[in-house]
Amino acid sequence: MNSSESPPATNLAESSDSSSELPPTLDASMQEYYKLQQELLRLTFLLMGIAFISVWVFYSFNIAINYVIGASTGVIYLRMLARNVEQLGREKKRVVSSSRLAILIGVIVIASRWDQLQILPIFLGFLTYKVAIIFFVLRTVALPNSN
Repeated sequence: MNSSESPPATNLAESSDSSSELPPTLDASMQEYYKLQQELLRLTFLLMGIAFISVWVFYSFNIAINYVIGASTGVIYLRMLARNVEQLGREKKRVVSSSRLAILIGVIVIASRWDQLQILPIFLGFLTYKVAIIFFVLRTVALPNSN
């Protein structure tokens, strides 16, 4: 009986070793995810600044402010999306969050009602985070060892 009890104890030790190896791997991947998230946010803010100055120079300050409103909405959307992606592995039941899209819809509705706001610069500003993702992917493909 002792010999039959010994293998499960060994299996428990092996399973606890494998479970202890799992969290550091998970932590490393989460650290990599947080690094990616911060890099995307920095790139989004950089593109937002460049676009704001360009729009201000070539069009007007009012249109540039509309662009910043849309880009800020895009950053909020990106942060909410990142939070949902972070929780994806932790939750058993996957719930599709529509609150992210509600933010964009709310800003567009306010822009359509308020005379000083314009819908097109706000929408194009919202898409700034997507341009940042495209730049990140192109840079990663072109220079894979730069990280």
